[in-house]
Amino acid sequence: MIAEIGLAALWLAAALAGLQLVAGALAVKRDNGALASLVRPAAIVQGLLCALSFGLLILLFVRTDLSVALVASNSHSEKPLIFKFSGAWGNHEGSMLLWITVMAVAGALIALVERRLPERTMLATLAAQAFVGIGFYAYILLASNPFERLNPAPAQGAGLNPQLQDIGLAYHPTTFYVGYVGLSVAFSFVVGALVTRQVTPDFARAMRPWALGAWMFLTLGITAGSYWAAYILGWGGWWFWDPVENGGLMPWLAATALLHSVSVLAARDALRTWTVMLGVLAFSMSMLGTFLVRSGILTSVHAFAVDPTRGSFILALLAIYIGGALALFVTRSSTVAEGERFTAISRESALAINNVALCAILAVVLFGTLYPLLTEALGFQVSVGPPYFNPVSAIFFLPMLLVLTVGPLLRWRRDSLTRIRTPILIVATTILVALAVAIFATDAGVLPVLGMAMAAAVAVASFMPLWGRSLRRVPLAVWGMAISHFGIAVGLFGMAADSAFEQERLVAAEVGDVIQDGPWTVRVVGVAPVAGSNWTGLEATLEAQYKGGGVSVVSPQKRSFWTPAQETSTSAMVTRWNGQLYTVLGGETDDGRWQLRLSWKPFVTWIWYGGILIAFGGLLALIGRVRSDLRRRAAREKGGARRAEVMA
Repeated sequence: MIAEIGLAALWLAAALAGLQLVAGALAVKRDNGALASLVRPAAIVQGLLCALSFGLLILLFVRTDLSVALVASNSHSEKPLIFKFSGAWGNHEGSMLLWITVMAVAGALIALVERRLPERTMLATLAAQAFVGIGFYAYILLASNPFERLNPAPAQGAGLNPQLQDIGLAYHPTTFYVGYVGLSVAFSFVVGALVTRQVTPDFARAMRPWALGAWMFLTLGITAGSYWAAYILGWGGWWFWDPVENGGLMPWLAATALLHSVSVLAARDALRTWTVMLGVLAFSMSMLGTFLVRSGILTSVHAFAVDPTRGSFILALLAIYIGGALALFVTRSSTVAEGERFTAISRESALAINNVALCAILAVVLFGTLYPLLTEALGFQVSVGPPYFNPVSAIFFLPMLLVLTVGPLLRWRRDSLTRIRTPILIVATTILVALAVAIFATDAGVLPVLGMAMAAAVAVASFMPLWGRSLRRVPLAVWGMAISHFGIAVGLFGMAADSAFEQERLVAAEVGDVIQDGPWTVRVVGVAPVAGSNWTGLEATLEAQYKGGGVSVVSPQKRSFWTPAQETSTSAMVTRWNGQLYTVLGGETDDGRWQLRLSWKPFVTWIWYGGILIAFGGLLALIGRVRSDLRRRAAREKGGARRAEVMA
C-alpha cells in the first residue's frame, strides 16, 4: 500500500504541475486574477506531494520491501541501515525522484516566500518551473517508475553496488542534486523575466539568493564527490576528468559566472544580457550532465546503465528545454535593455573578463567531454584526458586569477589602476617571490609551479578589500567574497602541491618488512581476515611514522561482497595538516608477499579545505544578502504605512 500511495502522490503532483503551468501562462497572458490565485497554492501542494512520495520511497528501502522492483534490485535485508536509507537514491529511478522532489520543493519555497517581483513576472516564473517539472514527471511516471511492483516478490534482494555502500552516498548526491536542480530555479526566473520583459535589478535581487544557494550546494557536492573518489575507489586521485565529473563541473563554471553577473545587475544595473544568457547556460549544462549520466552512452563509475529508450526521452527533454530557452532568448534579447555603461577599468569590467574566462574554460571542458563521443559515433575512438584539459584550461584560468586579485579592489563604473598601484605592487611581489620559492623547492612542471605562485597571490589579495575598514562594519557579503576567494587560493595550492610533490611506492612486502615512502616509514605488521555485515575480506595492519615521530596504525582492506558479488579495495589514510599518507592493499603474490600501494600526497587535504571555505563564503554572502533584502523590504513597508497614515 505504501508504494501505491507514493505513486498516487507523484501522479497528483504531476497534475498540479500541469495546473500550475496552464493557470500561470493564462494568467500572464489574460491578466486573469482567478487563475493567478491558483498558481502559488498549486506549487506549494505539489512540493508537499513530491516530498511525501520521496519519503515513502525511503521507507520502502528501510523496510526492505522486496515486492517493489527498485528495492529488490538495489537493496538487501542484511545491508546496514544507513545504506538502506541512502540506497533510495543510489540508483536511477530513486535519484530521478530526488531530482524532481528538489525541483518541486524549490518551486514551493518560491511560491511561499518570494514577494519582490511584480506579480506577472512571478506567475511566469512559476509557470516556467512547472514546465520544466512536467517533463521530468513524464519521464519518471512513464519510463522510470520507482514504485513498480514485483509479483511474486523475490526471497532476497540483489543488494547495492559495493562502491556505493559508503557514507559518501548520503552526502555527495544530496548536496550535489540540490545545487544541480537548483539551477532550474535560476532558469525559471530568467524565463519569467524574459516573458514579461522585466530583466531589471529587482529581478536580479530576487534571483540572486537562489543562484547563490545552488552554487553553494554545487560547490559542496563537487568537493564531497572529489573526497569520496579519493578514498573509496582505491585510485588515490581527487579528479580524473571523467566525463560525468565534467558534467558536474560545467554547471558549476556557468553558475559561478552567473553569480557574478547577477550581482552586477542587482547592484549596478549592468550585464543584463550576460545574466540572462548565463541563466540559460547554467541550466543547459545541468541538463547535459543529466543526459550524460542517464542516457547510457558513457562507461563511467558514475553513470547508471539504462536502456536507450530512457536516453532518448532525456535527449528529447534536453532539446525541448534548451532549444526553447535559446529560442526565447533570441526572440526577446532585443527587448533586454543595455543597462548602465562602465569603463574598461572598473569592477564591472573585471567581472565581465572573469565571465569570459569561465565560459572559455567551460567550452574547453565541453569540447573535451563530447569529442570522444562524437568520434565514437563515427566509428573510431579517441581518448581525451589531462594532457588536453590541464594546459588548455590553464590558458584561461591563470589570467582569470590575475584579474581576480585586483578586481574586488576596483570601483564601480570608472576607476584607474594608479589608484590601486600599491595593492598591484604587493600582488606582483607575491607572485615573484612565490615563483622563486616554488622553482627552487621542486623540479615540478610549469603548471604546478605557476599554480602555487598564483595561489599565494590570490590568498594575499583575497583580504585586501578589508584593509582600512572597520571589520565589524564590513557587510557579510563582503566577508563571504573574501573567504570564498581565499578558499580558491587554498584549494589551488593543494592541487598544485599534490601534483608537484606526490611520492608513490608500489611494493610486494612480507610481514615485518619496512617501507620508506617520502618522509614516511611504514612497517607491515600483518594481514588477517575480517568480515562485515554483507562482506568478507582481508585487512592489512600497517604502522606508519612521519619523520620518526609517533606511530599511526592504518588498516587498508580488500573486500569481497556477496550481495552483489564484487571485490573492492578500501583505502586507509593518515591525515596531517600538510597532507595524507594513502595506503591500498592488493592481492597476495605466489611467493606469499602482499602487494601494497603507498602514496604520500603533500597538502592534498587543502583541496577539500578550500572547497569548504568557498562554500562557507557563499553561505555568509547568502545570509548577508537575505538580511539586506529583508531590511530593505521592512523599510519599504514601514515607509508605505507612514504615507498611508499621513493620507488618512
